[in-house]
Amino acid sequence: MAVVSQQSSLPSDTVFGRWMNATGWAGSLVLLTFSGTWVLPLLTSVVAGDVFAAEDRLGTWRHLLVAIRSPRRIFLAKTLASLTVILVLVVGLACSSAVAGVLAVGNRPLVGLDGQLLAPADAAGKVLLAWACALAPTLALAAIGLLGSVTLGRSPMGLLLPAVVALAMQVAQMLPLPVAVRLALPGYAFIAWRGLFTSSMQLGPLLVGVVVSLLWAVLATGLAYWLFLRRDFTSATYDGSARRTLTAGVLPLAALLALTVGVLAVAAPPARGSGIEQGKLEGSLATVFAHLYRVQTDELHRPAVTEAQLRATAACDKGGGLEENTGAGNGWRCVVSWHLPGVDAVGQAIYQLDVTPDGRYVADGDGPTQVNGYFVVHTPTGDAPNPLWQLDGSVDLLAAARKG
Repeated sequence: MAVVSQQSSLPSDTVFGRWMNATGWAGSLVLLTFSGTWVLPLLTSVVAGDVFAAEDRLGTWRHLLVAIRSPRRIFLAKTLASLTVILVLVVGLACSSAVAGVLAVGNRPLVGLDGQLLAPADAAGKVLLAWACALAPTLALAAIGLLGSVTLGRSPMGLLLPAVVALAMQVAQMLPLPVAVRLALPGYAFIAWRGLFTSSMQLGPLLVGVVVSLLWAVLATGLAYWLFLRRDFTSATYDGSARRTLTAGVLPLAALLALTVGVLAVAAPPARGSGIEQGKLEGSLATVFAHLYRVQTDELHRPAVTEAQLRATAACDKGGGLEENTGAGNGWRCVVSWHLPGVDAVGQAIYQLDVTPDGRYVADGDGPTQVNGYFVVHTPTGDAPNPLWQLDGSVDLLAAARKG
């Protein structure tokens, strides 16, 4: 965090990356994003994916069973040991990143994903809650690691299984899949915490992601336990059983995935599509713009204005009207309009939106220059970052479509 605070460029393509020099809480969220992509999957591979396979490689199962005699106690002890290590490391990452960020940058307000300024205390609580939510998919990957370690024996695939599964889920999140499929994968909880950082918190996708992750964790751990009690420990060269791995490992998890997709599709009709609609984007962008317009007003020392006075609205279309106004893509173009007290003319600003399939978008300002066309604004005290130049936002994939 200290190194980043001294850099002239920031990871603006990462959620909250552009605010790392503005508040210490942004750095912890950037690390959480990176951890969900790489660190936590690799951690579960090293810890849980090797906890049983190590005995196969060393050939020590017979000695361990003679010493303890209870496969149940062995499974419970190894599982709890893995869980303890993972929890300690995740808590360490969360606490160290938060403390380092605050010490390096400062305990300042955080700009949320709808432009709303979060007070330091509020930001701290939500950052810690976001890390807590990331524990659920971490436990799901750890359980998959336990299952792979039990079923695949000395095979290196058991060690790599959580990382491979996590990578596959990340690829799936980048594809134009229906929301029901997206939320049915436990990896979605690694990004669903973003919904905490909006004024109207997007709790639906977050709760679904956490519950799905916990279901995967329970099922995979139960399967690992069932298979462990039925393993043949007399073979010194056990490399797993392909048939048992498929029937007692892959198929039950695939059935859980299919069942979850079906339940979501029936219970939440918006989950049958992409979840990204014209009306949702227009409402979200107008809200973000209104909040950050007030921030820019404060920077320029202009008379204060409220969101209600601004009456900001947005009109968006995709591909210049040649495409259907739904779904992800970088062809979205929006015109934001607003009003100022005592001024008859309506202000307008243009934005080009890059919307990802998971509902996050980045809006690049395209004029006028004095509003959003340049990355700095000239204030009475010198140049300052222009909060309206690039906007980060997020749409609720499970919310009902709004009329444009």
